[in-house]
Amino acid sequence: MNDLELLRKYEPIVRLTQGETFFPSGVDEYVKDCSLWMTDPDGQDQMLVGHGQLDVGRLAVAAETHYGSTLYLRFGEEPLHGIEYQRWRRDPRRPRCEATGRLARVPVAFRIFSLVSNLSLLVRGQGPGGYAAAADLKARAMYERDPRRVYFGRVVRSGGWIALQYIFFYAMNNWRSGFYGVNDHEADWEQVFVFLFQVEGSEPEPRWAAYASHDFKGDDLRRRWDDPLLVREGDHPVVFTGAGSHASYFEQGEYVTGAEPEVLKPVKVALIALRRFWSETLGMGSDAEPVQDARAMLTVPFIDYGRGDGPSIGPGQEEEWSPEVISDKVGWVHSYRGLWGLDTHDPIGGERAPAGPKYERDGSVRQSWYDPIGWAGLDKVFPPHGLPEEVS
Repeated sequence: MNDLELLRKYEPIVRLTQGETFFPSGVDEYVKDCSLWMTDPDGQDQMLVGHGQLDVGRLAVAAETHYGSTLYLRFGEEPLHGIEYQRWRRDPRRPRCEATGRLARVPVAFRIFSLVSNLSLLVRGQGPGGYAAAADLKARAMYERDPRRVYFGRVVRSGGWIALQYIFFYAMNNWRSGFYGVNDHEADWEQVFVFLFQVEGSEPEPRWAAYASHDFKGDDLRRRWDDPLLVREGDHPVVFTGAGSHASYFEQGEYVTGAEPEVLKPVKVALIALRRFWSETLGMGSDAEPVQDARAMLTVPFIDYGRGDGPSIGPGQEEEWSPEVISDKVGWVHSYRGLWGLDTHDPIGGERAPAGPKYERDGSVRQSWYDPIGWAGLDKVFPPHGLPEEVS
């Protein structure tokens, strides 16, 4: 089986939440709708390529020409204001998510923390008001030109493991403005993995699935292929996608996730030190409790709606995938280390656009790209063919 055949055999089924307006798409039309910008050493932004003049080929060339500079794309030219914004809000074509406001579902103390977090956006740098609305209108036109639902597929082989990487691109993350979430930012890259294991002379067999979800990594991301809580349709794992955030979940539902306000980090450090003194020096409680307790006390809860009651994409669904296989040989994947949307210069990073499938915002290579086995925590799991010897 070649790489594309392997990817198609196990490709996921993605179930979105009702009210979602951004869908997994290709990048060609998106890039054509963008302008390319550079932040110079003095922190000033300057446009390198205007809207309608860019494509993925030119993007790769520009990235090599300005290597070492901070580059970013800009999808929205101007946010919607006034009458245009109100017209967009009342548009009957726009799907809605019926949900109780998040603050009605969390304690009063967390409502205060949330207010502080929102007020901090005024000085941190954020996606301007009406930006998500403008992005929605542009994305609708983009989907009309290219209606395909795309995943970018990649196959990595290491030590008997075969990692099938499925990467999804969304033109916008509108979690904050659309679904009471933490942040908004242009562009969103998400991913899921299916891990096969192949013993020499035999066919590869699926062993694990791993879904990217916010800042989780390692053991928290994966489930065994035979786990009854891993929803599958045949050989196709089902992914329940968070509304606006596009985080991936194994089960259908509404998830409480947390954000740690930057201003409270010194308090967290002090609490961890105090709790460690209590547990390690005085011998009270476990070593793991200090960090867990401090995070629980200072984390502001948010709701991520992974209801799976919206459009469904994948084998046997109303919409099928149009896969694109990528690798280091693809120009825009390898050469462009910049951001894929507006750079708000948010020092916390929540409102800044992400970098691409290969890179972090600082230009370093993502662990999920160069070491997917370690990213999912499988480097400490005995290879299936060696497990009987270890337990005997």
